[in-house]
Parts: sequence; structure tokens; C-alpha cells
Amino acid sequence: MKKMCSICLWSLPVFAALFPVQARDPVRAVRLAGKITVDGALREPVWSAGPATSGFLQLEPREGAPASEETVLRIAYDDEALYVGVQLLDSAPDSVMARLGRKDADMTTDWFAIAFDSYYDRRSAFYFGVSAGGTLYDGIIYNDAWTDDSWDGVWEGRALRDDSGWSVEMRIPFSQLRFREAQKHVWGVNCLREIGRKNEESYLVYTPKSSSGFVSRFPDLVGIEGIQSPMHVEVLPYARIKAEYTHPDPGDPFRDGSRYRPDAGVDVKMGLSQNLTLDLTVNPDFGQVEVDPAVVNLSDVETYFQEKRPFFLEGASTYRFGQGGANDYWGFNWSSPTFFYTRRIGRPPQGSWPDADFSDVPEGAHILGAAKVTGKLAGAWNVGTVHALTSRETGRFFSNGGTFRSDVEPLSYYGVFRAQKEISNSLRGIGVISTLAARRFDEDRLRAEINRDAMTFGIDGWTFLDTSRTWVLAGWMGGSRIAGTPACITALQRNSRHYYQRDDADHVEVDSAATSLSGMAGRFTFNKQKGNVLFNSALGFISPGFDVNDIGYFYRADVVNGHVGGGYKWTKPGRIFREAFLIGAVFQNLDFGGASVWRGVFGKGSFLFRNYMGFTLVYAYNPRTVNTFRTRGGPSTLNPPGWELDTEFETDNRKALVFELSQSSYWNSRDNWYRGISADLEWKARPNLSLSIGPSLYLNDEPVQWVDRFEDPHAVRTGGARYVFGSMKQTETAANFRLDWTFTPRLSLQLFAQPLISHGDFERFKELDRPRSFAFNEYSGGQIVKSNGQYEVDPDEDGPAASFTFDKPDFNVKSLRGNAVLRWEYRPGSTLYLVWTQDRRDDFYEEPFSFTGSARRLFRARAENIFMLKVSYWWGL
Repeated sequence: MKKMCSICLWSLPVFAALFPVQARDPVRAVRLAGKITVDGALREPVWSAGPATSGFLQLEPREGAPASEETVLRIAYDDEALYVGVQLLDSAPDSVMARLGRKDADMTTDWFAIAFDSYYDRRSAFYFGVSAGGTLYDGIIYNDAWTDDSWDGVWEGRALRDDSGWSVEMRIPFSQLRFREAQKHVWGVNCLREIGRKNEESYLVYTPKSSSGFVSRFPDLVGIEGIQSPMHVEVLPYARIKAEYTHPDPGDPFRDGSRYRPDAGVDVKMGLSQNLTLDLTVNPDFGQVEVDPAVVNLSDVETYFQEKRPFFLEGASTYRFGQGGANDYWGFNWSSPTFFYTRRIGRPPQGSWPDADFSDVPEGAHILGAAKVTGKLAGAWNVGTVHALTSRETGRFFSNGGTFRSDVEPLSYYGVFRAQKEISNSLRGIGVISTLAARRFDEDRLRAEINRDAMTFGIDGWTFLDTSRTWVLAGWMGGSRIAGTPACITALQRNSRHYYQRDDADHVEVDSAATSLSGMAGRFTFNKQKGNVLFNSALGFISPGFDVNDIGYFYRADVVNGHVGGGYKWTKPGRIFREAFLIGAVFQNLDFGGASVWRGVFGKGSFLFRNYMGFTLVYAYNPRTVNTFRTRGGPSTLNPPGWELDTEFETDNRKALVFELSQSSYWNSRDNWYRGISADLEWKARPNLSLSIGPSLYLNDEPVQWVDRFEDPHAVRTGGARYVFGSMKQTETAANFRLDWTFTPRLSLQLFAQPLISHGDFERFKELDRPRSFAFNEYSGGQIVKSNGQYEVDPDEDGPAASFTFDKPDFNVKSLRGNAVLRWEYRPGSTLYLVWTQDRRDDFYEEPFSFTGSARRLFRARAENIFMLKVSYWWGL
């Protein structure tokens, strides 16, 4: 099994038999009598006279054994903040790993973290960490063991190395925590210490590898009295200037090669009560630190990109739906719908563009303002709501010597509400989610292209079936309804998520008069939480009319999915392995018409050797099934039987050089195969400097890659249309280059670059012979002629069928994307950014394919450069 990163260590392995909770006396905090200077040096009297807590126990490498080095913890407080002082003794202080990285950096180092269950709900907590090099970590824990590091608090932490090891001081303002009003407070608390060179993890109370739950095991923190959660207000204004240098086409009236855009805005965080926080933003800055990766998408499915905008990242776990209670959710060819996909807000314009010689269209819908409220209500309800308004966007177009404007995106509102409650000490839970997207149109053209409004509602929950919390049943149900003009809803029924127009699908048909589309979805999981024997099963469905894509994300409706799986996990080190697991499963997908669209058997083994090297093997077999989307709305075809084999090897991540190698392959009985190999090499050149390179090579030999559809009444066997495919040979190579240079815990430089070359060569064009088959009629030399970059096809030569043409589908995409980010947190919560982003692209097709030739053209391509200076200032009122 892959070793988990430092900031994810709270999310522990949770398989196996019930272990007794380690009994711990409460940790006691004391009220301060004087001031504390947060410098890492434990000079103040409270750090020597206050009540101390020690006796940490190992999870790794010797589960249950006393920690190899002593850790002494003390906690103090005053009216404004909580203070943590920790002495981390080390018998070899010169061997302490003191790597330095930017905040929340994933790296192997010595570090200490403390978590507070300040709500005392036994399921959620805030955590704060400091590495021996001074890097800060923070985030939240939810669902008893899962982590989210997107939350960023404003607090102080310092580390100091000395002859006895190292020490940590923290100051955590009460304004950064959430707790109920009381004269005497009881919270949960737990601590983690990692010793990098030993791969040692020790805790006040650890979760055994053969058990589950984490926050629910926290010892009590007592002694905090007479404090109040301040009605805090945080104001974060920003100013930004962006300079763009591009290479427009000759004669473009909208661009001269340079553009300068100043901007400003403000974020406000306000405590509505002790348990509720309001976030407001006016003209928010959603600038990204890292560019989206370049992709070549030949499928009919939308590419999913991760959210990177700070406003939406913070508190994202609040809106996770359908995955509470159980600690593991297996899925086999099942993609659970995401009810709230934040990248829909501020998305690129959805409307079509009028025909024009030149155009100037916004990259995304401008977010006029957004607000969210998160926290807890009476009765232990966790709640969150988001509201955002994006502007009407108009593009400028030039045609026939004149300029005109046309709408490309309507004024849009997005709203989300989420609530979840734990019952009976979290033995059961229930939650709801609802979303709304509503739009106001100023041009009728957009009414036929974009949904007027879309609503979803869902309910989720879980229940443990025994008091030992070994078996849990979790599930969710949801519905959606979309409204719009008949033209809009007709297009929705026919798009790649639904394909209602399929002639051989008796359970769906296009209704051209419909003004709405509705559907249901749900999934239920039965999971064994504890024990070395593993078990997981699930059954889910998405009806043909279900659709959440106006404010969520999913890629295919009309599916019933299920699996049954199990396995065994070895958690005690042996002569060869430190730990290992083997799992297997059988799975199947049906559509609502009863066709088997995917099925198979799956096996996986993961092994961690005693020297901390790891190896993973995956095998799967898929029998013949029906393919309902290869013809993109036409007749069904068949998937021949196929086999999958994946492997992965990784070295000890404590070393200065860390290497990972993986390969994936798939092949079937019809000479269709795919092979990919990727590597990742990281060099930790200095404690504050690391470089990594990740090259990859993918080879794809696809005998039936989609080309196009052509109406022809003489194509009787395929429903009056010809479905044309080609044999495609694709070669794709890419690499990720990254440099992380951290000068101080608050000043860092990151460089990232991703070159990509993807070449696709089509030949042996053919058309589908008949439905429910994998039979294709290949065009002979007398049927197809290539001329001036086009193919002309006469499907029956001297017969009555009309000829048709299509453009050459070959491609040679060359892309280079990268950026450099200098980040300086010049005071807590206040940051200055200097960003340089560059993008190069060349689509010239080369035949035959030459990697060196493509690389030369890529690096000769003209670069588009964007420079940005942004500064923000945090006020705590």
C-alpha cells in the first residue's frame, strides 16, 4: 500500500477486528498568568510548571509500542487564544529531518500536529501542525477520520531545534475555532508526531490498523473555563494587475498583442454566532496558482478538472454528499454524481457564437458576488449554504467590416444548501442537499441552448448495524428537474449524457415538445468497517432523465450498477512485508432496458516491503457486453472481451531520491490495445529545495475510433444513417516538471511546466454493419478518395446511396503550459503573489509522426505570456 502523505496521516487505515480504545487521562489546559512570545523556545514558566502530557504510542512501525523518542505536551489559554508548547526530545538531534516547504506541503519530515474536537461531537476536528523546518499545516477532519486541508486558519506556529531535539510553540486564536457556549468546556484532543528518518508515527491515542474511527477516540481536553467565542470579523481586500502578451491573428480589431487589467475586491468572514460563520465576497479573485493540465479528449464525455480557487476550496467537505458513515466506498465503473461542482460557477460561456471573422469572448462568467454560511445549528446539525451571482456576458464580434455584440451567457444564480446530523453518538446520521441554478435571458437564441433553471434534491445517511460499529449501511437518493424551451430540452435528451434518440432503446425516446426533464438516482453501500477480513458491496442507479450538470457533474445516465467484493489485510510486519492486502470483486452495469453494458471480475494486491518499498498489482477481466454510446446516439454495438493489467512500484520516500514507476495496459480479442507507462522521480536536493520530473508515454491502437454520422435512407440496417469509424493509432507523450524552493516558511517559489505531444493517425475507415454487433464494413479503395485534406466516400459505389465527405480526423497536438509563482505571506493571513504563466501550442500535422520534429515545432511556437501581481491584506476586527 502506498504510504500516506504527512498531512493525510489523520486519515488512517481502517480495516479489521475491534480493538479496545487506549485509556488516557484527560489532557489539562491551564490559564495563563503572563504573556507568551511564539518563537519556538519554551522559556515561559507555563512550559515548565504546567501540567504535562506524554506517553505517546506508535502506530508505525511497531503498533502499540511506546514511542522511541519522548514527547512532552502542555496546553495553556487566555481570553483570546489557545497556546500549545511541545518538547520533542530526540536522542540524535543532528538527525532530525527539518525539511522546509510551503504551507500544507506534502513531504517526509519530522513534524508535530494537534487536533481539537472543539464541538465535542466525536466526528469533526480542526488540526494544526508544524514541521521541524517551520512549515505550517492546518485543516479539518470530518466523518470521524477523513481530512480536508483546504481550510486555512490565521494562527501562529514556530519550531526551534536545539541540542535535545526540537520544540514547537503555537498560538491559535479562539476566533479560528468553533465551540458551543459554556462556562466549563470539554473538548476532544489528540496529537501526532512523525519522525521522518524512522518512518515512525506516534499518537496520544492511535487508531489500530485493525480498527476504525479517529476523532471518536480522542481523549478529553479539560480545564478551559470562562472563555467566549468572539463575534469575529475578518476582512481580506485584494488588488491585482494582470498583463497579457499574446499573438493575435493579423487584422484582429480586438487585440493588439497586449492587454492590461487592473482589478480589486474584498472577502469578508463574519461570525454570525458561536457556531455559524458567514463568508462574503465582492468581485472575488479566483486566480489559480497552477494551470489546468492539457488533455486530448477523444470521447463524448466532458473532462473533469479539479477546483483550485480558494473561495470554493475552503469548507468544500461540508458539501460532500452520499459518503458519510462508511469509511470506504468501492466503485467499479461507477461515477457517483457530484451534486455541487464548484467550477460551474464562473464557467466558460455556454452559448454559441455568431459567425464572424474575429471574436472577443470572456474566458469565464464574471462572478458579481458570492456568499456562504457554514457551521452548526442546534441539535448537532452541520449546515452549509452557498449563493453566487454571475453576470450576463456579451461577446464582441467582427464581420463584413463591422463590429457587433451578442450574448454568450445569461445572468445566472447558483444556490446550494447542505445539512447533516449525527444521531445516537454517530451510530446513525441523516443529511439533505438541494441545489438551484436559475437564469435570465436577454436573447432568445440562448433560450434554445441553455437550460432556464435546474433543481436537485437529495437525502443521504447511514446506520451502524451493531454496537461495535463493525457493519454499516450507507446510502443516498436524489432527484433532478431541468426546465427550458422545447428546443433546449430536446437537445438535452439527445446529448451524450442521455442519448434518448437510440433506435434500439425501447425504454427511452425523444419528446420534442417537452419543456422539462426529470430523473432519480441513488446508491446503497454495505461495508465491513473492522476486521482483517474485508467486505464491501453496493447497488446504485441513475435513471435516464437524471441530470445535475447545471451545478454539478456526472457523465452518464441510464445505468444500474452493483458489485460484491472482499479480501484480507495483513497488518503485522512479517519477514518480507510490513503490511499487505488482497481484494477481489465481481461487478456489473445494466441500462434501464436490461442490456449488460459492463461487467467483470477484479483483483488487486498491494504490498509494502520491510524496506518501505511498495508494489501494487491490478488485474481485471471484462466479458462481452453491449456498448450503448460508441455510435453517439445511434444503434448499440458490442464490446469484445478484454483484459486489464496494471502495476506500480515505488521506493522509500524518506530517501533523497524517490522513484515511482507504473504501467497500465488493456487489450481484447479484436486487436484493440492500450499501453501506458509513467514514472516520477523526485530529488530532494536540499531541505528547502526539491525537483521532480514525471514523464509518461501512452500508445493506443483503437480499431473503431469515432469519426462522424451521416444521414442516408439507404442505410436500412443501421436506422437510416451511416456511422463511420477509423482505425486510430495514437502516440502521446507528456511530462510534469516541478521545482519547489522554500526560502522561509512564508516565502516560496514554485515552478511548474507540462509539455504534451499527442499524435493520432487514422486509416482503414469503415461503417457499422448492423446493430448489436462488432461488425464493420471497411471501405475499399474504390469507395473512399482522399483529396485536399478531405475524404469522399461513396458507400455503395454504383448504388443509389449518395456520397458524403468528412475532414481528415488525424491530429498532432503540441502543448506547453507552465507557470512560476512567488508567494510571500508578509504577515499572518496577508499575501503577495507574483505569477508568470506561459502557454505554447501548435497543431500542425506531421506525417509520419516524429517526436523530435514535434518537439522542435513546440518550442518554436510563439508563446503567450501572462504576468500578474496580487496583494491581499488581512484584518481581524
